Amino acid sequence: MKNRSRTEIVGNILDSANGGATKTKIMYRAFLSYGQLKEYLSILIENNLIEFLDGTQMFKTTEKGLNYLKKHNEMEELLQTTTKE
Repeated sequence: MKNRSRTEIVGNILDSANGGATKTKIMYRAFLSYGQLKEYLSILIENNLIEFLDGTQMFKTTEKGLNYLKKHNEMEELLQTTTKE
């Protein structure tokens, strides 16, 4: 696997947590170690991109996080289109 940028990793986490997911599921879907996951989750919660649902012990991407994810995917598409030409 190639080295990923921070924005790619954030995008992977938000995508994994879309609709709700546990730490373990996010960790495996985003290909992160537990230490990395803890670090990123705290940053994402602090910036209101992801929320912790206390009753279910799950994380869910917020509306702001979904907006970030949409913009991130659009940028990825633009970059792929540019490199193919």
